[in-house]
Amino acid sequence: MTTIRSVPAPAPAPTSAPARGNALDRVPPHVYFVGSAVFHYLGPAFAVLLFARVDVLGVAWLRIAAAAVVLGLWRRPWRAVARLGADGRRLLAAWGAVLAVMNCCFYLAIDRLPLGTVAAIEFLPVIVLAAIGARTARNLAAIALAVGGVYLLTDVRLAGEPLGVALAFANAVLFAAYIVLAHRVARNGAIGGIDGLAASMLVAAVVVTPLSACAAVPALGDPVALLAGVGVGICSSVIPYVLDQLAMRRLPRATYALMVSLLPATATVIGVVVLAQIPTATEVAAVGLVIAGVAIHREPPAAVAPAGAAERAAARRGGTPVGPRRRRTT
Repeated sequence: MTTIRSVPAPAPAPTSAPARGNALDRVPPHVYFVGSAVFHYLGPAFAVLLFARVDVLGVAWLRIAAAAVVLGLWRRPWRAVARLGADGRRLLAAWGAVLAVMNCCFYLAIDRLPLGTVAAIEFLPVIVLAAIGARTARNLAAIALAVGGVYLLTDVRLAGEPLGVALAFANAVLFAAYIVLAHRVARNGAIGGIDGLAASMLVAAVVVTPLSACAAVPALGDPVALLAGVGVGICSSVIPYVLDQLAMRRLPRATYALMVSLLPATATVIGVVVLAQIPTATEVAAVGLVIAGVAIHREPPAAVAPAGAAERAAARRGGTPVGPRRRRTT
């Protein structure tokens, strides 16, 4: 006689339960980018006003040191760094060194050139970064427009400030490196993006100190300059870099690079509003060309095998394809 044993029914799967993800992930990544774009040049615009009280490199040191203190106290990144392997620590060290030198070059450049000009030059390697591997006529046209715009800007400024243009190009190369390294940190599962930013900013503070700390000494006895320097650090390095990490975590690197097309326009507007740097008609046209270059750029579609290709290849081999549609059963 066969005994029928009752088996309890499995518990029903929860339905329509709200996802318990991070609340920050509910915000579209493009919103984070727009916020970063605004602060990316708003802080430096105020830093230009601070140049009257503190040397340029002194302002760079105040910015990085203030950001390192704020991020270090907030995130305490040394605990996460202790769990990293050698590759992860090298990544953070490289990013920190890039942050230090990039900020020094950037401040030296905007001390000699309008903010919008520096932003457009900064943008050139970014479009190249976005176009790597995209060998289409449309993307070649995008690069041509961007290069043409930067040429117009540099041709206007080269006669008067060749050193400023050279510093702007050095900053541009470092900014492209910033995007590459920051995107890797944002996608690194071993350490959170913001924790990685905090650790790298501490490295940046160490790197920048021998380069510019002496220039910041007069500010230490000037409460107004010291407070302004802290404000610049928060507006220039804490807020935009944190927003970058939140955006990069969910955006492909090429997509993020394309969205940087907002930056030259943002810098030009902030330069007009905060610094009264009215661009000439040529400069407006040049910035427009740079923006148009990235606006028409498109990522190439991923290589996808045509429908039925696997079945046709298997038929030629005399076999049966094994895939999602047809599986061998036992």
